[in-house]
Amino acid sequence: MSVQAHLGELAAKHKALEAELEDCMSHPASSDAEIAELKRKKLRIKDEMSKIAVQMKH
Repeated sequence: MSVQAHLGELAAKHKALEAELEDCMSHPASSDAEIAELKRKKLRIKDEMSKIAVQMKH
């Protein structure tokens, strides 16, 4: 898989998690732990995307 394809895949996952997080936050039955886990997943993907972007610059 090319680096660009991998970045695209990560961006799609990040966007899907954002939608899931917004949905989760709009339902009062969602637990704080569930919301926190979604936020951690989003952050891990964002960090990975940032690392790849830095590597591409070098």
